[in-house]
Amino acid sequence: MAEDITSQELSKGMSKELTKELTRELIKEEKEEKEEKKSSMFAAFVRDMIARMTADRLIGPKLQNGEIRKNLVEPPWKCPACFHLTQIDLLKCKAELLSLTQNPSLNRVILQLHGGGYIGAMRNKYRSFAGLYNEIGGGINVFTPDYRVAPENPYPAALEDALDAWQWLLQSGCQPGKIVIAGDSAGGGLALALCLYLKDHGMELPEGLILMSPWTDLTASGESYEKNYTLDPLFGNTKESMIYNRDYVGDEDPANPYISPLFGDYDGFPPMLIQVGSIEMLLSDSTELAKKAKESGVKVRLSIYEGMFHVFQMGELMIQESKKAWEEAGKFLRVLDRRREESFSVQDEDTMYE
Repeated sequence: MAEDITSQELSKGMSKELTKELTRELIKEEKEEKEEKKSSMFAAFVRDMIARMTADRLIGPKLQNGEIRKNLVEPPWKCPACFHLTQIDLLKCKAELLSLTQNPSLNRVILQLHGGGYIGAMRNKYRSFAGLYNEIGGGINVFTPDYRVAPENPYPAALEDALDAWQWLLQSGCQPGKIVIAGDSAGGGLALALCLYLKDHGMELPEGLILMSPWTDLTASGESYEKNYTLDPLFGNTKESMIYNRDYVGDEDPANPYISPLFGDYDGFPPMLIQVGSIEMLLSDSTELAKKAKESGVKVRLSIYEGMFHVFQMGELMIQESKKAWEEAGKFLRVLDRRREESFSVQDEDTMYE
């Protein structure tokens, strides 16, 4: 009898603890859902603000055609105390190497190729990106060339500078298998063009690619250029935007794979993470790239973020969708680490590239 009472009391105690635990989990989930809704609302607010700015008759055209981006004057970037920023002179452009002040990682690096439609130089935002890459990469070094841009320097200037940056890393002792190339928009396309060039010239390829809204088709032939024409808050409702600018192409064939890497051969390419917003006019640039790369046997993770705009990752950690994208990039880097160290499981890769 006493044993039954003890058993009942124990059962009641366990039940209470279980109830408390479930309650805590439910409260946590509710908070997370509220945060996601709040963040998604903020993302929608940012999207609407972009749309309103581009619709403005005075500001809109300058924003869409890249004039504001190109002529933007920024204050000097204040490097956080935890980082060391080294200025480097390449053959025809300058570059920056961001590393931790204490215990820097000396054997791994991200080669970051900035966006800007091939007409905008590097901005402070990409120094912030470098800091984020360092954080999600466990202290990884980030090397960012300020490559030459059009109209003063049309194709192949950007590709030449990207190649020069790659060779500088190799000459500094970095191994190709420990370099990840990352790029957004035009920088994403340039990252692919660089890899195509390396492959075509019998050179080793990088460990992986992180591509954010990559501009891969300068012929603008994808279906999303029409399908998302009225939805894209940045480039939509006009044919005068940066994505129709031909200053970089010049007299070259825009279907040249070194200009529009979508038309390249992806056999033997390293794993790639592709992130893109669902309402971008450049959505097809990503989906067609992913399809073509997968058909060539490349491990590809394509993430389409619902309702997101071009390079929404610029929201960094302030927008939930952007935060998730950066977390996903961090997971991708960790999978590459385990893959290199041969400590990964098949499940790890299947989950990453599903």
